[in-house]
Amino acid sequence: MSSFSSSYGQQRQGGYDNRRHDDRRGGGGGFWGGSRDGGGGSGGGGNVSSRWANLDNDNREQSHGYGGRQQRGGDERLAGKWDNRGGYQDSANIDWTKQLPRDERLEKELFKGANSGINFEKYDDIPAEVTGEDPPSSVNTFAECELGDIINEAIKLANYTVPTPVQKNAIPIINKGRDLMSCAQTGSGKTAAFLLPMLSSIFHSGPGESANQNSSGYRGRRKIYPLALVLSPTRELASQIYEESRKFAYRSQVRPCVIYGGADVGAQMRDLDRGCHLLVATPGRLADFLDRGKIGLDYCRYLCLDEADRMLDMGFEPQIRRIVEKDAMPPKGDRQTLMFSATFPKEIQHLARDFLDNYIFLTVGRVGSTSQNITQKVVWVDENDKINFLTDLLTATDQNTCFVVFTETKKGADYLDNYLYDRGFRSTCIHGDRNQREREGALKSFREAVTPVLVATAVAARGLDIPNVRHVINFDLPSDIDEYVHRIGRTGRVGNIGLATSFFNDKNSNIVRDLLELLIEAKQEVPEWLEKCAANNRGGRGGRGGRFGGKFGARDYRQGGGGGGRGGGRGGGRPQGSGGFRSNNYGGSGGGQRSFGGGGGGGSSVDWWAN
Repeated sequence: MSSFSSSYGQQRQGGYDNRRHDDRRGGGGGFWGGSRDGGGGSGGGGNVSSRWANLDNDNREQSHGYGGRQQRGGDERLAGKWDNRGGYQDSANIDWTKQLPRDERLEKELFKGANSGINFEKYDDIPAEVTGEDPPSSVNTFAECELGDIINEAIKLANYTVPTPVQKNAIPIINKGRDLMSCAQTGSGKTAAFLLPMLSSIFHSGPGESANQNSSGYRGRRKIYPLALVLSPTRELASQIYEESRKFAYRSQVRPCVIYGGADVGAQMRDLDRGCHLLVATPGRLADFLDRGKIGLDYCRYLCLDEADRMLDMGFEPQIRRIVEKDAMPPKGDRQTLMFSATFPKEIQHLARDFLDNYIFLTVGRVGSTSQNITQKVVWVDENDKINFLTDLLTATDQNTCFVVFTETKKGADYLDNYLYDRGFRSTCIHGDRNQREREGALKSFREAVTPVLVATAVAARGLDIPNVRHVINFDLPSDIDEYVHRIGRTGRVGNIGLATSFFNDKNSNIVRDLLELLIEAKQEVPEWLEKCAANNRGGRGGRGGRFGGKFGARDYRQGGGGGGRGGGRGGGRPQGSGGFRSNNYGGSGGGQRSFGGGGGGGSSVDWWAN
């Protein structure tokens, strides 16, 4: 049995449901502490319907202000979170800049696992380009941002010491009330870059007219008028942004909520009934709630589209246009609109004209490139050898290392997960065919290192911030270089260091030229055989210079001539060095039995295992 093997000795009988670590919510012993439907779990209190009925009870003796959050299977960890707030009716008369009393239990829950091991050494070398009319100056510290006591304390609790490049530039722009299109590397701190100034502004301006709105919506329920709306493409990313907003709204009057498809509509409505000032949503579920009359956007002052290119790629443009242009949302110019993404080609910039007003364009580093905090390795692995190569890699790695292993298909993800689990590796799986309970359970299991190997499809590639991911493996390389960027960005988050290993063979010739150029840009070691493959390959789109160019990955199309770059050529010899790790070596031999020189590149002393 390998050092990475599971300590669970039981033989699996089939399917996920018999796994001892149980990455799905279920009966007693599951992650969620009780049965969903029965009264026998630790939460007790009868079935879900009766518990919801109790939550809807108008007896305010049990819930002050907005009331307690919905409990899952008796889990009381969020109960009382919004206690001692003045209530939705009286919120207009409260000073929202004043901090509420501390809640030590909630504080511990929100800020556990705060950022550590951040590597800020290279941040001063990352270039930023700002274009647009009269852009504000960047800042160097959070103190210069004047975000207020509530935000400043949350920043300290989260162990944020130095703003990242996107935060240094974006926060002053948002504070000035300007619209913003921001392109930055994945893992660069984009979420905090828009949440911090948005929440700070809400704290200082208060609820405004929305506090006096009590119109009835769906089935007589009170209609909710959020002050800020954040749209994201996936359920996982929406949940992640929501959790971050909870941190920065701690000890404030602001109540964040999240809605997304695949979860119970009634439960989300009951959560909204308790008040919502900042709403995080996926486009489809928000459009549904707008149709039902449950949500009104009449007083929405801030609109943020996160991973905007991904939303359009996924076909959400009709829903987004309906939300932004055809409902009661204030028009551009009357609201502040922000767009964030790791990739922003010219076509998406043209679409942004319809949503943004006299905006500032911010690009940090090269968009579509990757952080030098990530050491990238490309190894030649024949298709039939992939599984053996992967298991050897996992076996030679410290058992506490967290991996994300990407496959191209859902069927392939299930097969690989089952294969690994049956051989003693603590793995779990996430993809589009798993329901929301299963996906949340798998992510929770992975975050807590109960199952330190997460097999995933692209559903987990965009925007997810999972701490402590040390190693990303492209078991199947994607066909698009932008998808590659997003995948490997699951490690090396916000200045941390990480490793990305990609299995390459003849099936990946369509990505070879873009991959080579990206490795060179990030100052990574390039195998000789990969250079030969790129030289022999005449297909593809001829390098990325035609799309982007220069040291930045995107240009403001309003400036004209934003492309150019290097075209398909490399324009120079292969850079030396690893871009962050001396000699590309994490230290230690790793104990592997194979020689991973990589095809025709010959042998290598590189430690591939990240020990």
